[in-house]
Amino acid sequence: MSSLSRARVARRIAAGAAYGGGGVGLVGAAAVGLVLAEVQLAKRHVGNGHAPYAPRADGLYGYDYAGASPDEPPLRLMMLGDSTAAGQGVRRARQTPGALLASGLAAVAERPVELANVALPGAQSDDLDRQVALALTDGSRLPDICVIMVGANDVTHRMPPTRSVRHLSAAVRRLRTAGAEVVVGTCPDLGTVEQVQQPLRWLARRASRQLAAAQTIGVVEQGGRTVSLGDLLGPEFAANPRELFGPDHYHPSAEGYATAAMALLPTVCAALSLWPEEERPDVSRNEGFLPVARAAAEAASEPGTEVAAAMPTGPRGPWALLKRRRRRRLPATDPTPAPST
Repeated sequence: MSSLSRARVARRIAAGAAYGGGGVGLVGAAAVGLVLAEVQLAKRHVGNGHAPYAPRADGLYGYDYAGASPDEPPLRLMMLGDSTAAGQGVRRARQTPGALLASGLAAVAERPVELANVALPGAQSDDLDRQVALALTDGSRLPDICVIMVGANDVTHRMPPTRSVRHLSAAVRRLRTAGAEVVVGTCPDLGTVEQVQQPLRWLARRASRQLAAAQTIGVVEQGGRTVSLGDLLGPEFAANPRELFGPDHYHPSAEGYATAAMALLPTVCAALSLWPEEERPDVSRNEGFLPVARAAAEAASEPGTEVAAAMPTGPRGPWALLKRRRRRRLPATDPTPAPST
């Protein structure tokens, strides 16, 4: 499917989500049913003695920076979403994406970061309403930045994409209204799960990318930013499955989560005005301003690409800034237990 065709499909899904429609499908129902069966077979390996529960990584990161700015409280990072946001598949807290992002953010900001994670393994986008409520429970300790990783279970459980995007958009809107910046890691590429065979692999990839593009439109329209996570289960995973998939062959390994965190970290920092790059496009990296649907389609095809809101109106509707930020590997540190509240 071409970028323009993918943009049209994504725009239709996002419009259906915004206006209450529900009839726009990703791929044929029968085909999605076959993909579901294949992926569910793959997921049966999860939990058979291979880290069935996500390590709890909540706590304070960058404790050494506590004295640098004594008048500033720690930055608050909240993780929401499914098993990938929770870090299922690894054994140590410091290997989870939340811990990696908190450590990286602390190093860039030179300021402690308090991490809280309300993600739920197995969650679909309709669970975000509950998770957002948890994130906003304490009005005196609202998050500065929220990272959402969700979408894979929506595809495998055949949630209508308009419904999926509607729940995600509503979550972003509530978090932005509360004052938090929001970064969404869009639906990963399910076509790289080893047990999914052709031609279902192609169908899974197509469904994943269509949902990722539609998610991007919905998130950007609510003031959030997205990062395409094709490389969470994307080309690097297909080339190095033994290194980048975990023991269950479905969730990422520690190295896989590090790859995803490196893709997310620049955008997390940029959302807080901390990343040492200008916000204008760099033509040498093929960055630029595009209609939001086209930017979403291009991002879905290229892992690690960021999309953020730009001009509210244009000849073809809202426009977005497409960025390909340089990544930096930053070491994770073990958390200090979070203070009791």
